[in-house]
Amino acid sequence: MAKPGYGKRSAPNERPRTERDFAHLLPRDAAVAAYIDRLPDGSDISVKTLAKHLPYGQCALSTTLNRLQAAGHLRRGSECVVADDVMLWVTRTFFSRTAREDSWWNAYTRGDAPPDEPRRPTRSRAFILLAALGRTAPALSLSAADCVHLEPQVSEWFARGATEAELLSALTTGLPSPVHCAARLVERRLLDKLPPERVLPGPRTVLRTLECGECGAPGRPEALLGGLCRPCRGPSPEPPIGPPGAVQPPGVRERMNAVRAGLVPRSERTYR
Repeated sequence: MAKPGYGKRSAPNERPRTERDFAHLLPRDAAVAAYIDRLPDGSDISVKTLAKHLPYGQCALSTTLNRLQAAGHLRRGSECVVADDVMLWVTRTFFSRTAREDSWWNAYTRGDAPPDEPRRPTRSRAFILLAALGRTAPALSLSAADCVHLEPQVSEWFARGATEAELLSALTTGLPSPVHCAARLVERRLLDKLPPERVLPGPRTVLRTLECGECGAPGRPEALLGGLCRPCRGPSPEPPIGPPGAVQPPGVRERMNAVRAGLVPRSERTYR
């Protein structure tokens, strides 16, 4: 694991892991990406540490990490977090199993990472607890409609820090006999025994930036195309001379430069 504030940070909204996640990469890059993908958040994924655990040298791993960055799987940057009323800048290496476009990473730095694709609805933690309530107390067996109706109230318990054990105890302890309406009884207990809101201290991210993967210079996300700043991406190709679509014969640019160099300003001309 890296020092606090450093190491891997997994990107949100990841697709389920499959055997084809990194099939589009070169074999070495795919192997390194799969290894990093399975590491927990906070793991040290620096070149030196990876070289101690993988059969590749530091130079090869540095090249691989740069290629992972270009492919949209990795970004380097910083986050400003608040902990105990103190603001700290910490270094992050963001990793995404799903290859992301530059526009996605730009949105992520603003705290607004869009999902990649519509996902099938999944049952919430609250719904699952309600659906399984009859296994603990058969008298409290609920229908699917009852679970949907009571789901928001159970979610509120979880939002206030309650555990499944605390919820089950509040709902099943001291049941009357018989229970005439399970759904009504559960609803009443969820309301009457709702715990107070809990303040859970801990660091929270308030600002996030990215930096060039080559020179480490911070910059605006839209300026770091492929994770590189403009100087590290190299000079842009010069636009062609002439009308759009025209094909320049070889040597034209050199001859024009020679002509310009031979021109004499009007003020220096002598007339005979």
